[in-house]
Amino acid sequence: MSSRENPSGICKDIPNLISSFVDTFVDYSVSGIFLPHDPSPQNEILQTRFDKPERLVAVGDLHGDLDKSREAFKIAGLIDSLDRWTGGSTMVVQVGDVLDRGGEELKILYFLEKLKREAERAGGKVLTMNGNHEIMNIEGDFRYVTKKGLEEFQVWADWYCLGNKMKTLCSGLDKPKDPYEGIPMSFPRIRADCFDGIRARIAALRPEGPIAKRFLTKNQTVAVVGDSVFVHGGLLAEHIEYGLERINEEVRGWINGLKGGRYAPVYCRGGNSVVWLRKFSEEMAHKCDCAALEHALSTIPGVKRMIMGHTIQDAGINGVCNDKAIRIDVGMSKGCADGLPEVLEIRRDSGVRILTSNPLYKENPYSHLAPDSKTGLGLLVPVPKQVEVKA
Repeated sequence: MSSRENPSGICKDIPNLISSFVDTFVDYSVSGIFLPHDPSPQNEILQTRFDKPERLVAVGDLHGDLDKSREAFKIAGLIDSLDRWTGGSTMVVQVGDVLDRGGEELKILYFLEKLKREAERAGGKVLTMNGNHEIMNIEGDFRYVTKKGLEEFQVWADWYCLGNKMKTLCSGLDKPKDPYEGIPMSFPRIRADCFDGIRARIAALRPEGPIAKRFLTKNQTVAVVGDSVFVHGGLLAEHIEYGLERINEEVRGWINGLKGGRYAPVYCRGGNSVVWLRKFSEEMAHKCDCAALEHALSTIPGVKRMIMGHTIQDAGINGVCNDKAIRIDVGMSKGCADGLPEVLEIRRDSGVRILTSNPLYKENPYSHLAPDSKTGLGLLVPVPKQVEVKA
């Protein structure tokens, strides 16, 4: 019997349950993950400043490589062999650039979302951030998308649209919005076999798109955790003067489609923006603008260091400017440098160290600060060598 014939039936009585079932079905079909219940309230205010936890782990750019992402979390003891959270009260900050260069971007977004929910229940926390590649994709800049990346989003779109059709069969539910509304059927100078993937990616990631709204609006653009400030590219004094909370609120509003149109706020665009800056990521320490760094840090009370990704450090995680700038992008994705996963650990009782999967350190996977080194943090290697990646 249809819902029209039986208006007092299940669809009328429990439409939210039907909708939730369909969403779970779509999620599992796309990611292979059953997401646990989300304990955070809807429309939760995005927090910018956090107390220093007992243990803090920072993870660099992931770029669509799920296996390397898992490995990074495993070397920090944050997940088990089944990808379940084992980090207890640990706080994790992933500094952005989940998107582009790989073919498992959505799977990583779901993976991180699952860990967020599991960590919250265990007294821990997982923070995710916007990198320049998140900003680029929301703007529709797909220069660094892979063929597999397009295919993954096309698969998502097929399941998502099927889920919407399922919801329309229930008269107790509102008609879902067409995610493709306003998107052209074809694009000049683009191969025809890419049209469907590009349309799906635009639909998912544009401001107010289902994936952008669901996952990327939860990202911080800047975050202060104890005596560390996290940002994808870097912060200048002018950004801090503008207001860290204000930056987070405005970027989140833009991703939600509330203001700003297609393009991100100006402080997220251009070479001196918070997600593109490289002033503190130069290969040679003497080329880094330590004066600008110290000026910026001095305007955030209690902060000792800036932790950033964005620029691949071929020699591994390292620090410059007396370890006031710590660079944690090791190019681990196969779409980048296929580097060995490493993460940064900061413990309240024992300071800063590097956790690495480098087999040279198999017996002792930790590398501690080298306080007398002019280059700062290192893996007991000479002056860090950096690989430049345009985006």
